[in-house]
Order: sequence, then C-alpha cells, then structure tokens
Amino acid sequence: MDRIRCGWCEKDELYRKYHDEEWGRPVYDDETIFEFLILESFQAGLSWYTILAKRENFRKAFDHFDYKKMASYSEEKINDLMNDPGIIRNKLKIRAAITNAQRFMEVQSEFGSFSHYIWGFTDGKIADHAPKTVSEIPATTKISDLISADLKKRGFKFMGSTVVYAHMQATGMVNDHLESCFIRK
Repeated sequence: MDRIRCGWCEKDELYRKYHDEEWGRPVYDDETIFEFLILESFQAGLSWYTILAKRENFRKAFDHFDYKKMASYSEEKINDLMNDPGIIRNKLKIRAAITNAQRFMEVQSEFGSFSHYIWGFTDGKIADHAPKTVSEIPATTKISDLISADLKKRGFKFMGSTVVYAHMQATGMVNDHLESCFIRK
C-alpha cells in the first residue's frame, strides 16, 4: 500500500527519505539544531533539494558541523571551502556559517543550551497548523519573525524569517505535515 505524504516530497526519493525520517520531528540536541541552522542559511535563495543533495558534502567540508571548530576557521579554511565544488561556494554564506557558530556558542553560554533558547519561543510546545494543502503552509509566522529578529540582534547572519520558519519545520518546532500525511497519523 502506498503511503500518502505531503505533496512537496513526492518527486524524489531524497525528498521522501528526508520527509519520512526527519522533517517535522522534534529536535532538542544542539548539534542537530546547529546543522539545520547552517543548512537552512545556505538554502536562502536556493531550493532545499539542492542543499539535501549536497548535505554529506557539507558535513565533510564543515567538520560534521562541529560549531567549536567552525567558530575558529581561518582564512585558509575559508579559501578551501570556496574551492570545494561539493558545497555552495558563496563567500558571504561561508563567513556567515563561521559567525553563526560563534553566536551559537554565545547563546549556549547564556541559556545553557541553544535548544533551551530556541524552544523557549514556543514554551517548548510544537505549533500545529494542521494544513490540508501545501498552499496553506505559511512561509513565515509571528514566532519566526520574533526568532529572526532576536537572532539578528545577537549577530546571526542569513537568518531571515523565512529561513527561521524553515528551520522550525525541519526541527519539529512546527508540525506542517498535511492532514492526509501518514506521518501525522
């Protein structure tokens, strides 16, 4: 029997695997939250499929998203990343990833964990919009606007409200699985 999924993921096995195993599942560990923050920031202006297809390359290039290592990347490392055809070679996004690693650790110091900080915006609750169609899924919400503004105030880069909302979806802070999707059941 075929499973009914959210329509956006039906075109490809990579999307289906991501949808079935990760998207919308609550994430509380800082390492995974950070990985999605970086991937979402690189996705800005591009398709999520592009990022998923390069995800393993990103993991290798960015030391498996070890934010402590990333926070101290040198100019030589930045140049290596700029020459890596397996990732998105955008110097502003690469530099933003380093800045975001530094800011991420500052938030950890202030709140005990980044997870505690980010989930605090929803009081630890999962927002559930119960959309019937993909067109009912918003690109931003008031909460993503608030988080984006706070992240920017803290010095994060490439963290607009749309990027933040995509991050919230990816890490299960919001459940945007369609009502007909087998995951919801």
